[in-house]
Amino acid sequence: MAIIITDECINCDACIVECPNNAIYEPDQEWAFSDETELSGMVTTLDGRQVDADASNEPISDEFYFIASDKCTECKGFHDEPQCAAVCPVDCCIPDENHVETEEYLLQKKAWLHAE
Repeated sequence: MAIIITDECINCDACIVECPNNAIYEPDQEWAFSDETELSGMVTTLDGRQVDADASNEPISDEFYFIASDKCTECKGFHDEPQCAAVCPVDCCIPDENHVETEEYLLQKKAWLHAE
């Protein structure tokens, strides 16, 4: 499953540099699939949606850091555990029960994001 950042976030930004998929964004920041990934132009997501990887998407939160779940792989293929959770001083990076994904799917998402 993807990781979410709860409203207990203190906006310290410890997590942002740790994310290998650039899935973590500052409050009120637009995000794109192409941000620090190999994606560009029109792409098909793993669940079959057609999206413009370069298009800006609405911020998920305007109050605290957030994770774009479509880009979160729980650091599978990079690290043994989600790095955002490992470095968070207030333990607000937790599994997102609304985005449950298998390890196989997370690894496929990593390969898709980074054109492996």
